[in-house]
Amino acid sequence: MTAPAIEVSNLTMQYGERVIMRDISFSVARGEVFVLMGGSGSGKSTLLKHLIGLKRPATGSILFDGETFDIHDDAARKRVLRQIGVLFQNGALWSGLTLAENVALPLHEFTELDAPTIADVVSLKLALVGLRGFEDFYPAALSGGMRKRAALARALALDPDVLFFDEPSSGLDPISASRLDDLILELKASVGTTIVVVTHDLDSIFRIADRALFLDIVTKTVTAIGPPAALRDHSPTAEVHRFLTRCREDLP
Repeated sequence: MTAPAIEVSNLTMQYGERVIMRDISFSVARGEVFVLMGGSGSGKSTLLKHLIGLKRPATGSILFDGETFDIHDDAARKRVLRQIGVLFQNGALWSGLTLAENVALPLHEFTELDAPTIADVVSLKLALVGLRGFEDFYPAALSGGMRKRAALARALALDPDVLFFDEPSSGLDPISASRLDDLILELKASVGTTIVVVTHDLDSIFRIADRALFLDIVTKTVTAIGPPAALRDHSPTAEVHRFLTRCREDLP
């Protein structure tokens, strides 16, 4: 049996004495789109920070391909970082760098590729997200959707095994959000990338997720894991049902 891409065991997240979520356990299979969902303040973004190594667990463990992220050895930590890419909510592009320079950053940091090869990789990644010809543009000259796609190109620069998305549709119009969903599904289909998405957008959840996890703000733990349609039609709790059947106007 193939080991999961990510395995989380008995994770507790807290800031000081304040517990955000406790006893979280789940795994993400290779090649699946896995969504982290829950109401506002439930800890979705905090969980993402733990998964990408920005915050250490209070208790519990997080494994990538069997290797822990909470490590002190710099070489081992870089090896894990090399396997992941992250698309932050605001894109987090460097405003003073062109798109080509933004995408090239992780290649300079984690590889020994020469300049011509890096330029070829950058052009390929920008073309993959529909931004061929925009290498010399600065982020301020682009629309919100284009900036998100440029940030995705940077996240893809190292051909990561796992991609993380933090509220990818935030700030986008419905057409741009749908196009980003298309890119997520294309990545899954074409190269089998494992994808973890933080979102509260119902359209995206039902369209892209193979499985979803629900963080319950009241019980401070996971109360549901499974395909979104199954969780909607056979909700384990009233809160899960309310979340998955709410109107767009009710979005947190």
